[in-house]
Amino acid sequence: MFLRSLLFPPLHLFAVNKGMAMKSGERDRLRVRGLLPPRTNNLEIQTERFMKSLRQVDSMILKNIMLEDLHDRNETLYHRIIIDHMEEVAPLIYTPTVGQACKEFGSRYRRPRGMYFTEDDRGHMAAMVYNWPLPDVHVIVVTDGSRILGLGDLGAQGMGIPIGKLSLYCAAGGIAPHRVLPVVLDVGTDNEILCNDPFYIGVPKRRLKGKEYYHLVDEFMQAVRHRWPNVLVQFEDFSSDKAQNLLDKYREDHLCFNDDIQGTGATTLAGVLGALRAKGADVNSLGDQRIVVAGAGSAGIGVAQVLMQAMMEQGRTEEEAKNAFYIVDQDGLLGKDRIDQMSREQAVFARDEDGGLSLLDVVKKFKPVSNHSAHK
Repeated sequence: MFLRSLLFPPLHLFAVNKGMAMKSGERDRLRVRGLLPPRTNNLEIQTERFMKSLRQVDSMILKNIMLEDLHDRNETLYHRIIIDHMEEVAPLIYTPTVGQACKEFGSRYRRPRGMYFTEDDRGHMAAMVYNWPLPDVHVIVVTDGSRILGLGDLGAQGMGIPIGKLSLYCAAGGIAPHRVLPVVLDVGTDNEILCNDPFYIGVPKRRLKGKEYYHLVDEFMQAVRHRWPNVLVQFEDFSSDKAQNLLDKYREDHLCFNDDIQGTGATTLAGVLGALRAKGADVNSLGDQRIVVAGAGSAGIGVAQVLMQAMMEQGRTEEEAKNAFYIVDQDGLLGKDRIDQMSREQAVFARDEDGGLSLLDVVKKFKPVSNHSAHK
């Protein structure tokens, strides 16, 4: 236990630490009297001092490192800064800077944050979750690192994504920092560069496939649900061939969602309906639109699924709604000529003709505008 306390200082202390803002009574209760400079600085002064230092740095990734160092030593000030300077700080702790932070995660690793589950942990996960010292977890963001932003497979170094996203949930959503848990399911990586990198923090093996992969995820889901029965599990940055399968498997029995599929889709639907209102069109005319989606990954297909469901709720048949979509990936318009290479969800939107057309050719030929407007 002594060694554990040295390697892993109690997480609750980071959650309540206020640095020099702690008054005399607090310093006595926490037994830190004499360990801090004597002057009391409130959070406003500490925020001003940190932001002054942050603004003197030009590099986005160095700013990210400064913020994560602060996160490690003083969560109270860290979240206060995000709340007070959301527009300036959010791009530093999440998109776009978090992508570079994930790429460099191993080479600049400093201290553990969150939990990692691997194939070697099979049969132990139900006990492992009790190693997390905070008893009341409300939200878990979990990734397997297989599709980190537009960077692809970053394996265990994708941990930067759950950490960054949960920081935003705490600051913008009001979730207490001691009630969130970032998780990586380290099932290996197919990224040869990482496998050969001595600083890589994950398992340097090829990714698990098939039943072995899904059995590992299943044990993880059962373990966290056993300890925290009401926890919300958010799947984040899973590759397209896994994302929908996992969501379909657990959505009826676990409190869970996939941000790339459902979150992106809901946000896009709101934007499209807002655009229809802005141009004076009836919001119930969604099914009259021709919609081109650039990208056939989990986010692109998720957007198409949500929009199609909205069209059907407005009275369109499934076939009518499906025909409003033109999904384009790196090989062109999804067509039935390569349906054997698609996921089940992608195949729904495969078109009978014109498969392989480039994005520009699709726009020129099908003119993705309101059908009603096109007829005028």
